[in-house]
Amino acid sequence: MNALSIFSGCGGLDIGVQKAGFNNIASIELDINAAESLKNWHKQNEHETIVYQNDIKEIDPNTFKEKNIQLLHGGPPCQAFSLIGKRNSLDDPRGQLLFEVIRFAEIIKPKSILVEQVKGLLSAVDKKGNKGGVFQLFLRELDKLGYITKWQVINAANHGIPQKRERLFVVATLGKNGFNFPTPTHSAKQEDLTFFPLDPYSTVGDVISDLPEPTPKGEKEKIPNHIDVTPNRDRERISYVPEGGHLAGQVNAPKDIIMKLTKKDTTKFRRTSLSEPSLTLRGGEIFFHPIEDRYLTPREYLRIHTFPDNYKLKGPVRGRSGSVRNLDQHRQVANSVPPILAELLAKEVKKAL
Repeated sequence: MNALSIFSGCGGLDIGVQKAGFNNIASIELDINAAESLKNWHKQNEHETIVYQNDIKEIDPNTFKEKNIQLLHGGPPCQAFSLIGKRNSLDDPRGQLLFEVIRFAEIIKPKSILVEQVKGLLSAVDKKGNKGGVFQLFLRELDKLGYITKWQVINAANHGIPQKRERLFVVATLGKNGFNFPTPTHSAKQEDLTFFPLDPYSTVGDVISDLPEPTPKGEKEKIPNHIDVTPNRDRERISYVPEGGHLAGQVNAPKDIIMKLTKKDTTKFRRTSLSEPSLTLRGGEIFFHPIEDRYLTPREYLRIHTFPDNYKLKGPVRGRSGSVRNLDQHRQVANSVPPILAELLAKEVKKAL
């Protein structure tokens, strides 16, 4: 069953879709570092997937028209709809990229479509200012092409991923829709009121505790992507933060440590907790190790996101004070779909087909 990946990132959806039994014939991703990470993964596993490192607007869908695509999948850039961003919606060129899904679907007519987005899309305003108008327009365009859609906001932690990550998933199939979203298998203990108890949430400690000390910046990595780039000043600032806490909430910390942080800065200088799932991994802020005064490494991010251990990220590791034009390793992970969740969804799509 052939699949086509668009807005592939470093391949979270690709890995899950492939594990579910689909054959990704091609992946399309603009960012050079994410594309290199994905190319390396396919090469490692001897996949025949072609990775197009290009702007999707320059790709002709007719290239794939005769490939019998059963599943078109991807996560278009979400900054235009994110609840923590400026929310410029369709006035932001990145917001318009959502409708590249429609352009591809119209030409290649895949049997099914799987799209991941931030839940802010549900309330994003259209050109007329209608709240939720963008999402309704997207659904109408799919309907015009003959697709029946189902959608749901899914918390990754409810499916065994050690991260409280809520994302909107849309699944569309041609003509009819026998798709069912996977049933949650995990819950927070205090919320477990079901007749058949669910497993407790997976935690950060469950997935990173067996890793050795990371390699300092500038030295050869002993474990791929397990590298510590924490500046000394950040080590000092995070030393004031208890496990699971954040620096702005530490009222006894000196002013030169708090600096310009406000009560709203709950994700900045944030420690994860060994006994809890992580908050949603984000590209702008690198979370800290639960008990060590340092950033989580890209390898620890990969573990929290359920990437396989033989997956290797390409590109730079960005310190807090640095910036790079293309995606650094932490942001590649934070922007992706957790592969285990992608696999669960793709298996249900396969059943429906």
